[in-house]
This record gives sequence, C-alpha cells and structure tokens, in this order.
Amino acid sequence: MDRYKPDHLIHLVCGSTGAGKSTYSLDLCQAIDGVHLSIDEWMVTLFWDDSPDPIESEWTMERINRCEIQIWSMAVQLTQYGVPSVLDLGLTTKDHRAKFAELAKEADLTAQLHFLDLPREDRWQRVQQRNKKKGSTFQLEVDREMFNFVEDMWEPPEDDEMAALNGVRVTQQEG
Repeated sequence: MDRYKPDHLIHLVCGSTGAGKSTYSLDLCQAIDGVHLSIDEWMVTLFWDDSPDPIESEWTMERINRCEIQIWSMAVQLTQYGVPSVLDLGLTTKDHRAKFAELAKEADLTAQLHFLDLPREDRWQRVQQRNKKKGSTFQLEVDREMFNFVEDMWEPPEDDEMAALNGVRVTQQEG
C-alpha cells in the first residue's frame, strides 16, 4: 500500500469480478485512514431482498445509479474533513471510471485509480473459493453466468487512462 498518494482523497478501485477489489479496498483504507464505500454493500443492504427473480438489468442499474449518487455525496462530504474515500464500485468500463474522474475534477479533487489486474481463470477460482468460504468480503454468491456477464463488459484501463488518473497496477495479492 506504499504506492498510494497521500494527497489524493478519492481512490477509484477497478478490476473484474474476483480480482480482490473489496479486500484491496479495505487494506487501502487501513493504510490511509480512509472510508470504504462499496456498491455491493449498498446494493445488498438496500435492495437485494426486493430484487426481482430473475434479476432485471434495468431494475438493477436504476438502483446502482441511485446508490452511486449517494456514495459520491458521502465521498465529497468526507473530503471536507480531509478523510480519503475508497470507491469500490466495480468501475468495469472506461466510461464508468471517466464519470467518477470527471466528478472528482468538478469537485476540485484529484482521483487515483487502482487497477487490480489478475488473469480471468485466477479470478474465477477466487470467486468459487469466496462462494464456499463466505468470508468477510462476501456479499452475494456469483455463479459462472454472472461472472461471464461482467467479463463481457470488462474494459481494463489502458496506459493513457492509468497515467491520467495517477494509476497503480496491482498484479498479485492474496484473497
């Protein structure tokens, strides 16, 4: 965690399913005395019991968007007290990451991107282990269909995006 920049109050953590975003985010929070803001925690707590079966994309995205608005509001409030925020939102696409980078810029804040870069099959094995163990970062069971759905959307950050967002690439971690 010595690669973070202490002048950044907004940390954007990205990686595909099973990369270890939640574990990394919690460790980063410990290192910087920050607050972990996780979309999975918000969605499971606020909406999971009410979700349609089968899950509907439009229903889910509407609620994710509402949570992200509130999460961003919390992050900005925390910066007013000098408290860093670690946004564990998945940030699966370049556009999604750009949205939060732009919000940070508009708030006169600097964001740092943390990219957890692990091979697909390693991540799938980690998801299977997490499903079995149901440890401290477990929020919901991820099956192969859900894993593949996110994989199809996943856009790893390229060098220019990493440079623009003071990026840190993490290629291996426990979890």
